[in-house]
Amino acid sequence: MGFKGVRRGRVASGVVAGVTAGVALGAFSLAGPASAQPESKSGERGVKPTVVLEHGAFADSSSWNGVIKELRADGYPVVAAANPLRGPAYDAAALRSVLDHIKGPKILVGHSYAGNVISQAATGDRDVKALVYVAAFLPAPGETALELTNKFPGSTLPDALDPAPTTLPDGTKGTDLYIQQDKFRHQFAADVPRNTAALAAATQRPIAQSALEEKATTAAWKTIPTWDIITTQDLNIPPAVQRFMAHRAHAHTTEIAASHSVAVSHPHTVTHVIEQAAHTTTHH
Repeated sequence: MGFKGVRRGRVASGVVAGVTAGVALGAFSLAGPASAQPESKSGERGVKPTVVLEHGAFADSSSWNGVIKELRADGYPVVAAANPLRGPAYDAAALRSVLDHIKGPKILVGHSYAGNVISQAATGDRDVKALVYVAAFLPAPGETALELTNKFPGSTLPDALDPAPTTLPDGTKGTDLYIQQDKFRHQFAADVPRNTAALAAATQRPIAQSALEEKATTAAWKTIPTWDIITTQDLNIPPAVQRFMAHRAHAHTTEIAASHSVAVSHPHTVTHVIEQAAHTTTHH
């Protein structure tokens, strides 16, 4: 995401990215069954949209744990989907299978690279009432994550990457990208407790290098109400890039002094924005 070649090594201010349905449905973790409607604080059932959370590169679904806890406490059904991290088209197909399995209105949330995925997966889905981008990409058709990251200076990701050659079952060769574990906290999660960041570094899921070079084909933010959390201490996606994309998308924007791993370090803020999007789009 801010590199040309892999090296080892409405905007309102606030305070603060073809698989089978069977495979896709087996690749997500539920914070409660997809069809379940937790009882809200008012005792009503079935009144809140399902929040679908999509993690980005160098993370997994557990990165949403703090947010899930707060959303469920407030009566929201939640699904944390597992992102294959193979490319926007492939990953969006997997996410669409998850979305098709969930009945009723949905709020779709994407962190980092997953912004590419939700932008494509939500296109044409009338049940997706809002999009929430969390330190994420909002690509226009024809743009790539790599291109957007390089639009403004500030990303220090290249020197933290650990590329690993890989061979898929069909014989296709490629490169998976990790963040070097000893650089993970500084690069990705500087405001996360050291022990928590160490666990995240050990369990990080790699992204295919080709995924960052794949062009977006659709942009759901052009037609679906959009919220965006901008992280001003981000070393992966420069704040200037985040602001550019949010302004272009006319997103309802919240800025927060946080690292790229804002859902872990500031789950309350992330939850607040998601619930604001849910309330605004499902009660008006």
